[in-house]
Amino acid sequence: MNIKDYTQNKILVFDGAMGTMLQKNGLSLGETPELFNLTHPDVVTAIHTAYVKAGANVVSTNTFGANEFKLNNVEEVIAAGVACAKASGAEYVALDVGPLGQMLEPLGTLSFEAAYNAFARQIKAAQKAKADMVILETFSDLYELKAALLAVKENSNLPVICSMTYQEDGRSFIGCDPATMVIAMQALGADAVGVNCSLGPDKLFDVVDKILEYAKVPVIVQANAGLPQIKDGQTVYDITAQEYADTVAKMVQRGVEIVGGCCGTTPEFIKELCNRTDGFAPVKTSPKTVTACTSGIKTVVFDNAVTEIGERINPTGKKLLQQALRTQNYDFIISEAAAQVAAGANVLDINAGLPELDETAVLCEIVRRVQSVTTAPLQLDSSDLAAIEAAARIYNGRPIINSVNGKEESLAKILPIAKKYGALLVALTLDDDGIPKTARKRVGIAKKIVERAQTYGIGREDIIVDCLVLTASAQQTQVMETLRAVTLVKKELGVKTVLGVSNVSFGLPVRELINATFLTAALGAGLDAAIVNPSEPRYREALDAFRVLSAEDANALCYSQKYKDYKIAAAAKPLPGENTAEKSDGTAGQADEKQSLISIITGGRKELAKPTVEQMLTHCTPAQIIDECFIPALNAVGEDFEAGRLFLPQLMLAAQTVGEGFEAVEKFAAENNTSSQSKGKIILATVKGDIHDIGKNIVKMLLQNYGFNVIDLGRDVPPEKVIEAIAREDAVLVGLSALMTTTVKSMKETIAAVKNAGFASCKFMVGGAVLNEEYKDFVGADFYAKDALESVRIAEKVFGLNNKQ
Repeated sequence: MNIKDYTQNKILVFDGAMGTMLQKNGLSLGETPELFNLTHPDVVTAIHTAYVKAGANVVSTNTFGANEFKLNNVEEVIAAGVACAKASGAEYVALDVGPLGQMLEPLGTLSFEAAYNAFARQIKAAQKAKADMVILETFSDLYELKAALLAVKENSNLPVICSMTYQEDGRSFIGCDPATMVIAMQALGADAVGVNCSLGPDKLFDVVDKILEYAKVPVIVQANAGLPQIKDGQTVYDITAQEYADTVAKMVQRGVEIVGGCCGTTPEFIKELCNRTDGFAPVKTSPKTVTACTSGIKTVVFDNAVTEIGERINPTGKKLLQQALRTQNYDFIISEAAAQVAAGANVLDINAGLPELDETAVLCEIVRRVQSVTTAPLQLDSSDLAAIEAAARIYNGRPIINSVNGKEESLAKILPIAKKYGALLVALTLDDDGIPKTARKRVGIAKKIVERAQTYGIGREDIIVDCLVLTASAQQTQVMETLRAVTLVKKELGVKTVLGVSNVSFGLPVRELINATFLTAALGAGLDAAIVNPSEPRYREALDAFRVLSAEDANALCYSQKYKDYKIAAAAKPLPGENTAEKSDGTAGQADEKQSLISIITGGRKELAKPTVEQMLTHCTPAQIIDECFIPALNAVGEDFEAGRLFLPQLMLAAQTVGEGFEAVEKFAAENNTSSQSKGKIILATVKGDIHDIGKNIVKMLLQNYGFNVIDLGRDVPPEKVIEAIAREDAVLVGLSALMTTTVKSMKETIAAVKNAGFASCKFMVGGAVLNEEYKDFVGADFYAKDALESVRIAEKVFGLNNKQ
């Protein structure tokens, strides 16, 4: 099946919820839905058939959680699931694949390749069972979605749809925005992209509009039937089938070409949706064509603004970096990355090219570590083919590959890698004859690369041409040829351009002056991106001034604020407070010791936390370190998280960094027969019938790092086990988690059992994807924790604490 061809002339309709229907047909609390394919195939087939009769063109198999982390018999369950779907007489059968229920590194412990292998096992089973397509749905982590998409592309010939779930703030649970998802996934070869689950359709218009703004492939929407509510002790949804159909129909009129339903929707919803959209012709959209790279949660578009690419993580001419690479001092490299982003870099160039190193291993390790501490996209810079491919594979998002050139060997090797991994590509204007002396010949090489890339399906918007900067000291007449080439490439080929600016000054005194002057001239020639040291003051001044002249800095507001008290000296000096460090030993220099530890935590510098705390413990008490460093740092990160300036990966990294410091504190306490005072004892559990514990584990980590003693009972915990723990630990606060509406009743039963057992004074906070204030009241809890940070605030309230510094 070709999804794009199908949706040229008509709307493709998927089915609705499977879980909702299974619950209505005998699925018990705690029972594994996917096993119904084996134990009750008639029930599963009947549900599929009901959706087909309602008008669905595609039914999704009952295999959402059929992965090796949940089941032993993955292949058997998937084969049975496909058979049940085919027995319904559906036009098409889609293998339904959901997240694995494990967090990928660096947030969790699951490696990218382990995730890939788990998905590949599912895909191979679907191919063998003759499914017609694959739908990857309800993902919140772009990295996990990439692993799943690669597994489909490399282990089958099936079309694949990629769908993520979004919160009310327009981002996924991990922090990915719709534009980043679309740009990364369609570049990787997704046949359709979109949104499912999340919220009711009326709350998804902004998300859908953003997806349509960038999607060049069909867009799918499968919303929930509104929000779950409790009526007469039963879970119901607040949108009727007609309301759902009317709202989704408006999305179809905006350009959505594939529709269906998620939680709470039934065959009635699909029937109304088919009736409402009957006769609708797909609306042709005009998505933006952009040159863009992404990280896992952020997109950088090469538009009319100047894009800064940090050059500092490249060992050429940098002895300290060379030594760091040889000794695997990754903390030094992370310091360089953080400093460049703080100074204004939009993208970071990553190069590990020393001949004595295993460049593939080192480059991949740098990519993993740098991506764990910054949201900036990366440029993978290597002449080693294996290193480029390995790094592009494990990269979270859409990288830039630096580079391809006009040599036939380079084109044949690099272009397929760029296409497979959906990367942007830097194109160097050199060939077998070297770097041409004239601008016209450089344009000719650029044209050759652009045209050859198009034969691989790589559009010119995915090419960034580097016209190559030569040294003014040795090739003075070539400097202006480079600038002329930039102008001609943009005018004749319509592509973006980039230059490694600092090459121009090699061998000359006061290199910064030459560099800044050349940068200004290049920007005037139309340069789009500059590979520079963003901490160099003269660069900053040149860039800030150019942004005024090009109207990028509207009304010169940023420039005026930044330079209002600045006086130009004979030699350029850094602005007050500006980071000019080009060298770092991984510490905060002369900064106050406590502020240094706070900076380490907020920056997610895990490697530095333990040795720093160990040094401080020679003259500080554990309580001082916890109350004056750990808590203020976590509060600062928490405030940025709540304000939308940081996202879950940065929050968790800060918590993990505090965890490293806590190890030093606890070791010190044990060796000195003291103890780090607990701020209170809290029991956590995922309730009976629910096996999801990612959210609970995040809450646990954060509470522990705020100084609370957490007793984690695990998942699928019966009420009696909670009661035993309360009695044993004399606990006054219990946190209960549930992901599914079906297990909310378990919360109610657990709380009632605890109260009946004589622990009426025990307080309960509840949380999870389906929870809200109404559910909190229904289950009899005292508090609703909307996220991990809120659980900390609740705990502080219960124990009479106010830890904000």
